[in-house]
Amino acid sequence: MFTRIIKRVFASIVAFSAIGFASVTVVAQDNVLRVAVVANASSGELTFAGIPQVVARDSLFIDALAKLNYRVEWVPVSTAAVATLVNESFASGKIQFAFYGDLPSLILNASGVNTRLVVPGSVGNNVYLVVPKDSTAKTIGDLKGKRIALHRGRPWEATFAKLVASEGLGLRDFRIMNLNPQAGAAAVSAGNVDGFFTLSDAHVLNEKGVGKIIWSTKVAPVSWRMRAELWGAEAFINANPEITQLLATATVRAMHWVSQEENQSGYIREQARLGMPESIIRQDILDGNIPWKDYWSPLISHGLFEHYHALNEYAVSAKLVRKPVATEQLIDSRFVPAAIQALQLESYWLPLEGRE
Repeated sequence: MFTRIIKRVFASIVAFSAIGFASVTVVAQDNVLRVAVVANASSGELTFAGIPQVVARDSLFIDALAKLNYRVEWVPVSTAAVATLVNESFASGKIQFAFYGDLPSLILNASGVNTRLVVPGSVGNNVYLVVPKDSTAKTIGDLKGKRIALHRGRPWEATFAKLVASEGLGLRDFRIMNLNPQAGAAAVSAGNVDGFFTLSDAHVLNEKGVGKIIWSTKVAPVSWRMRAELWGAEAFINANPEITQLLATATVRAMHWVSQEENQSGYIREQARLGMPESIIRQDILDGNIPWKDYWSPLISHGLFEHYHALNEYAVSAKLVRKPVATEQLIDSRFVPAAIQALQLESYWLPLEGRE
């Protein structure tokens, strides 16, 4: 039964869903650069998340595209089904680029749809292990044999696997409940599960007093973090390197802007427009182990390759893919160095040696 559940979940990542697909379907048209982003769409206005919101208002990028007779179209996807919607859109050629997670990207490539990582998305996002407020558990080992809410197929699943492996355990040592973050939060709040593995919403549960955080990636190697990057369709990248470079440079320029201390508050304030309180965003994103500037590093590092090597191993061992995807093929190393040179940022970011 457990195997059948896994197969159903991951088949949906590359299968075409008529309901979800309606959210992102756009009419094919030449000279339109379509980029999928996590966003809320209401009253005809998109509210973005993360770096794309900075890129979207970059007049240098917009003007450079216009000179090549291109315009950008931002294709919104909901947080509830990012992987499925983006992978469907890549598979059907409805988008050329997307800002989204590592594990779904690898699974898509393993299915035969070729995309490439163009710009790394910072050093990675934190994930958390939450237990009910009255739980006596202090480590993942204390939850052996217990019910864990985990949304299968999402990027943080690989991090959970690393955590349990660090205790000499495996996923089969737990009763995994395949619940999305909203359902998982409700389950842990009601005490219907013994643990919940999730993102920054862990802090909301903690502040409400219905759950408590007993572990996070802030105390783990950087390579354990969930990653979300700028990915592009390989065929489009190879046919349009100049357009790709414009988007890559705009993305690095946005990361440089956000990484400056004087822009920290403004960026967090913008993030809060998606509904998460600023206090929660600060608890999640600010990290005493990694300076704010370094957090936004787009460098293609040794740690990045190691992250995807490990992700490949997990995907194969968990039978999410039949065979690994060559990491060297996944990562296109041409565009970030060119962007850094064009922006004269050669000495701005340094490799996070010792933290990867």
